Amino acid sequence: MSGHSKWANIKNKKAKTDSQKAVVFQKYSRELIVAARLGGPDPAGNFRLRTAIEKAKAAGLPNDNIKRAIDKGAGAGAADNYEEITYEGYAAGGVAVVVEAMTDNRNRTAGDVRSIFTKFGGNLGETNCVSYMFDKKGTIEFPSDVDFDSLFEAAINLDAEDVENDDEGSRVITSIENFQSVVEGLEKEGFKSTTAEFTRIPKNTIEISDEKIATSVLRLVERLEELDDVQNVYANFDISDDLAAKIEV
Repeated sequence: MSGHSKWANIKNKKAKTDSQKAVVFQKYSRELIVAARLGGPDPAGNFRLRTAIEKAKAAGLPNDNIKRAIDKGAGAGAADNYEEITYEGYAAGGVAVVVEAMTDNRNRTAGDVRSIFTKFGGNLGETNCVSYMFDKKGTIEFPSDVDFDSLFEAAINLDAEDVENDDEGSRVITSIENFQSVVEGLEKEGFKSTTAEFTRIPKNTIEISDEKIATSVLRLVERLEELDDVQNVYANFDISDDLAAKIEV
């Protein structure tokens, strides 16, 4: 996994079960609840909520579920009191891992996260033990049929930091401060993104060629992402596509 996109590509090639889909739906619902609670239920005036809605729709979350989550966050009915927590630690091979969670039970989540780190040869660490190894950025993803040259020119004119392109599509990388203005500016230029979100990009990566270590790292990341309370997992490893394809997670 080199940076923020390769792990997503690996996961996209793996079959999704109904139970996994339910976990994904719950993660998006939590983000909708928190976004609506913090910024209000109107996506026109709440950029975080608007991007959360777009991500939820792209993932297939039904409109009724989206509406219920927003209503809960806005105070219509009993809303879960989620708090956002970040955990940090090391996986096998010295790989740095950052886990972003939303939970209504801090002790439960910490115990679950610690257990997975331990099971797969890692160690949960203290706050800020590895987060400095990552840069917080905004990423805006576009499908593979987008006109890359036009996207590149528009993004740079909007003060985006970088524009990348590969077989999966194109992505624009921005600072956290410029994220909203770049997203909205590209929309005005006619570029429709598939996702727009904050991410953590590793400053440096650790190349892993040992299959045993690679298996431990991939399984740790996968099991963390399967936890109901976990929203995002970031790690600074680089595994070749050929090696990743051989590993069952």
